Amino acid sequence: METNKKCRVESDLLGELQVPAEAYYGVQTQRAINNYKISTTKMNDYPDFIIAMAYVKKAAAMANGELGVLNKTIADAIMKAADEVIAGKFWDDFPVDMMQGGAGTSVNMNANEVLANRALEIMGYDKGDYQHCYPNDHVNCGQSTNDAYPTALRYAIVRMNKGLVKSLEDLIAAFRAKGDEFKDAVKMGRTQLQDAVPMTSGQEFTAFANNLQEEVEHLGYNAKLLLGINMGATAIGTGLNAAPGYADLVTQYLCDYTDEAFRKAPDMIEATPDTGDYVSYSSALKRLAVKLSKICNDLRLMASGPRCGLHEINLPAMAPGSSIMPGKINPVIPELTNQVCFKVIGNDTTVTMAAEAGQLQLNVMEPVIAECLFESITWLTRAMNTLKDKCVKGITVNAEHNKQVVKQSIGIVTALNPYIGYKNSSKIAKEALETGKCLHEIVLEKKMLSKEQVEEILDPKKMI
Repeated sequence: METNKKCRVESDLLGELQVPAEAYYGVQTQRAINNYKISTTKMNDYPDFIIAMAYVKKAAAMANGELGVLNKTIADAIMKAADEVIAGKFWDDFPVDMMQGGAGTSVNMNANEVLANRALEIMGYDKGDYQHCYPNDHVNCGQSTNDAYPTALRYAIVRMNKGLVKSLEDLIAAFRAKGDEFKDAVKMGRTQLQDAVPMTSGQEFTAFANNLQEEVEHLGYNAKLLLGINMGATAIGTGLNAAPGYADLVTQYLCDYTDEAFRKAPDMIEATPDTGDYVSYSSALKRLAVKLSKICNDLRLMASGPRCGLHEINLPAMAPGSSIMPGKINPVIPELTNQVCFKVIGNDTTVTMAAEAGQLQLNVMEPVIAECLFESITWLTRAMNTLKDKCVKGITVNAEHNKQVVKQSIGIVTALNPYIGYKNSSKIAKEALETGKCLHEIVLEKKMLSKEQVEEILDPKKMI
């Protein structure tokens, strides 16, 4: 029924509502659009979520068709519609705000309505002619939001994690390349912001790479936890309204269609409200963010100056640094990355609180968990790409300056310990600090070692 050329009227439990005539979504999606105007992120901002939901609906239609629960013509039409969505069509018809009540029901119904209306067209009917393919009875057959939504969410995270890991590996490669480039550049190592012992800039940048390398495996391990799903649980895990054998079959079809090793949860009632895997994966994102932020702090410290700081490295100049101080250049890319990391750490706190807030047989807070995880993955991916391209690749080292700093440092006195003892080394270090003399000079004055011995022992290259 149409009220005008631009709208059609659909109805649900709450009554009738106008829906744009050309929209593939229906009345429940329209209610969500009207009700949830909270964030600036919509479902279609995260294509992997749309694709994941389409795969879930395709697998469900295939399983229900094989079990005889769905008419083959309808099942085939739903599957074809799902394939079109997976291929990138109709994404504009997923406009639901990521922040919503209802434990994700609006997202689930958005998918049900889009696929139902497209299936109707495939079968030769008009949008909204639901007697031939109904969003709830056919597309949602054998399902509940409480198993379809978390299954799609889990798969979306697994998909997005691959892009995150690719960006991480590219950043690691950039740090490793700098490690090789700077392998002969001697500098002073520091502990507690005080002079320690010599090292090379190459060792430092290689350590950054190795530090981040650990997170590739860590992210992969936690992403695999998300492959345990509760499809077939329906509302609370009892499987009400799902055909016998459906849970095993839909899980198998998801594996076949996605090439992922999904596992049916051994206890559906336990799995339906359980959000522990999200907490673990969020923690992995936080761990990466903490490490990444620490590295950016180091880059900013090493680049501090240029005259009154460490001035060990030069970061690419990306923008004028001050509206009042001429010539000032700020480390804007590491600063940006720091802030992204802070956001990820904050999102992890939200995920933790939302996971704790579930009651009884369902956790209704999954929408905010989804929004936080999607945002963290997206921001981290973009930040690492930006850090790699606009900072790390262009870093240069001030080799001669760093060499002179090492020569003037008292930190190299540590190398004298085995030859003159800790007590004598401490006295020499104190005198060097008080007089400004270099260590070589003092050791020779006190005739503790020969000139040849001093030069051999205090050669920075021998200490690294």
